[in-house]
Amino acid sequence: MFTGIIEETGFVETPGATFSVRCSHVLSDLTIGASIAVNGVCLTAVDIRADGFTADLAPETLERSNLGDLKAGDRVNLERPLTMQARLSGHIVQGHVDGTGTLEGLRELGDGNWELTVQVPRELDRFLVYKGSIAIDGISLTIASVTAGLVKVAIIPHTYEATSLKARKPGDRINIECDVLAKHVDKLLAHMSLNT
Repeated sequence: MFTGIIEETGFVETPGATFSVRCSHVLSDLTIGASIAVNGVCLTAVDIRADGFTADLAPETLERSNLGDLKAGDRVNLERPLTMQARLSGHIVQGHVDGTGTLEGLRELGDGNWELTVQVPRELDRFLVYKGSIAIDGISLTIASVTAGLVKVAIIPHTYEATSLKARKPGDRINIECDVLAKHVDKLLAHMSLNT
């Protein structure tokens, strides 16, 4: 489990099914077999070096997330799993990407603040609500508005500088993880309506 608070940005060394990332900070207690979120996707470290790690990507991961789109040198968001002693500064993020959206715009608002607009898939729209939580490329964010599949979030200066967002451009695929509580409520309500 993760919080969506990005600890470091790393750089893709080897894209594809055997996926290597160059980084430093998140390596301090990373062990082989441990989970690590890359752009919000929970991966398992299978090799650790002094300057990075490697993870194996399943076909499902390559298809459902934007990790298969990345090239050597691309910047990625990194987060280690939550420990029981840590503060939950973001929201509950599982690292199980629900799908990808399309970056429609990243508009500067002044004073280092930005507005990010993402077109989300129709099947995810029902899980998204005004002031609800969303993870975009693994970043814990609050929905500022959601209308007809367009989600807008405010990006504060720290988040813009500390994540891969500044390297994004319109048309990029963005990983989306909806709030797990919304998904459970949706399923429970559907089940209840079938039984009444």
